[in-house]
Amino acid sequence: MKNELSGMKAFVTIAELGSFSKAAEQLNLTQPALTRKIKKIESNLNLSLFERTTRKISLTPAGKTLLPEAKSLIASLDAAIFNISDLTSSLHDTVTLSCIPTAVFYFLPRAIVQFNQRYPNIKVRIYEQGIENCLDSVRKGDVDFGINMNFITYPEVDFIPLVNEPFVLACRHDHPLASRKLVEWRELVTQTLIGVRKSSGNRQLIERSLADKPWKLDWFYEVRHLSTSLGLVEAGLGVSALPCLAMPNNGNSTVVSIPLVEPVIRRTLGMIRVKDRPLSEAAERFASLLLLMWTDETETLWRNVVDPSATA
Repeated sequence: MKNELSGMKAFVTIAELGSFSKAAEQLNLTQPALTRKIKKIESNLNLSLFERTTRKISLTPAGKTLLPEAKSLIASLDAAIFNISDLTSSLHDTVTLSCIPTAVFYFLPRAIVQFNQRYPNIKVRIYEQGIENCLDSVRKGDVDFGINMNFITYPEVDFIPLVNEPFVLACRHDHPLASRKLVEWRELVTQTLIGVRKSSGNRQLIERSLADKPWKLDWFYEVRHLSTSLGLVEAGLGVSALPCLAMPNNGNSTVVSIPLVEPVIRRTLGMIRVKDRPLSEAAERFASLLLLMWTDETETLWRNVVDPSATA
């Protein structure tokens, strides 16, 4: 139902603006994601809604018929949301969660913005913790739930995957490897490597994935946090291998990322919560919002880091 409503909203927005790019910007979506929503509606209806040319788009007869119905549907939904706004705004509570640091920047800000708009009186407490501490906090009930890697070994803890991300090479823009499209892990043997400490889950994942190789990586610098390793990379002290979510996304950094291959190493992040332990009403609403938000972007998040055409 959620995807159908978001698809209808996308259809109406495109029709009103007359542009996929403008609609994508207004809806805070990428154009490929927006196109997928429209294609899904067209596939379900077995007809085309838009006539596309190189210069403009226009509604097909079917699209013109659907548009007023879609507007009515969205208007009804908006009215229903408005009618219950007093109820949701009166809910007072606190949601507490533990989250590994790299996930904080990717998962939480957008989700908290949406959650705060719906429930302005619910407070959110975030504990930035490592993998083991995050897991312990969830098991002990110190937090409602957590965002963690899939290193779950306790039968009473559920892991619900949200995003699968590859490791990339981080180097300065003036580094010899910066212009490469792909870099193989074995090429890092000759580089000055900056890495997180051995007890880190990211480091353990890399070591296990490369354990059968005839060569070994030599981590010249070891730090506690991925953000620290980025600082050393930016200072020109070496290169680092990081999950892609840890890379700066402000466009002003001197650090660039290149896909690491042979092998492609990925980590899975997801929600952890104790089985059969009910959440508070506020925590359940936040968890549901988080799951819906990222499930809706599954096709974007669960993607291959290497485009097959790039290696041709």
